Amino acid sequence: MKVVPLPLANPPVRNREGAPEPPLSLSKGPAFGTWESPSLQSPRVIARIDAPSPLALWHLASFDAPTVAVVWALGFAWSARVRLPLWVPALLALVTWSVYIGDRLLDARAGLRSPHRRQLRKRHFFHWRHRHILIPLAIASACAAAAIVFSLMSVATRASDSVLAAAALAYFSGVHSQRRPPAWLAPLLSKEFLVAVLFTAGCALPACSRLCASAGRSSPLWPFCALVIYFAAVAWLNCHAIERWESRKRRPRATGILPLGCALGLAGLFLAVLASAAHPRSAVLLAAGAASALLLALLDSRRNRLPPLSLRAAADLVLLTPVLFIPLARLLV
Repeated sequence: MKVVPLPLANPPVRNREGAPEPPLSLSKGPAFGTWESPSLQSPRVIARIDAPSPLALWHLASFDAPTVAVVWALGFAWSARVRLPLWVPALLALVTWSVYIGDRLLDARAGLRSPHRRQLRKRHFFHWRHRHILIPLAIASACAAAAIVFSLMSVATRASDSVLAAAALAYFSGVHSQRRPPAWLAPLLSKEFLVAVLFTAGCALPACSRLCASAGRSSPLWPFCALVIYFAAVAWLNCHAIERWESRKRRPRATGILPLGCALGLAGLFLAVLASAAHPRSAVLLAAGAASALLLALLDSRRNRLPPLSLRAAADLVLLTPVLFIPLARLLV
């Protein structure tokens, strides 16, 4: 008996080179399944480097923002030569995480209701899929933060922090509202600008309040103010880069982040050199901020070689440069 190969009922489709096309596969995303065809991926896409699982979870679960907030707050305190109690970074981490959980859940809800107006990312699907876990945890974090405020924070500090809390509330009501601001106010009320200002102000406020209340208040405050303004610019560059990378209308060959990052980084290095003699700690932190700006420019130049999740996580990871610069400065000085 001879073995005769039977013809396939549905022969595989062949591409232009004559090789059979691989079948479609169902890839489960963070919340929904999406059909993806391996044949539609270019060799450049296949060769992309994906983010490690801990780094991806660090971003998807919104642990990136509180980590950066704590590192920046400790950096500002170190540059101002003030000591922060342990409950201050804990409070900052709890508040930041709760705010980011709420912000991403609101974005996810708005995007699911009107997909044509808002483009959702993996972090939004992750939050929406695990909202039954994240919402109670965020409420518990907010309650723990409130307990710290009323038990450990002084009345004078609460008054200054209430201004920032009111600004954050105005941000939420403005960004997640259906109304749009006037055209001439759009740049100042953009989400990237507001997030950068509020985030940096929240990180600098603990050190600033203790610096103003210390016995050495006669020392000039302009180095600290210049440092906070520069880091606000770095935070804006981070938010602006993420917005350009994730925008549907972005140009694949020009986002404008590379020249902005290089210019901001070189400006930070120039300021660090100027402040190195009289204010060495501020100079070290300025150099760390300049490194973050230059790394954001580097990420922009390599953005087509990284998957969106890896690129987004790396954009926040490069903001942790004070972790490297401050210990190095302590060893050298």
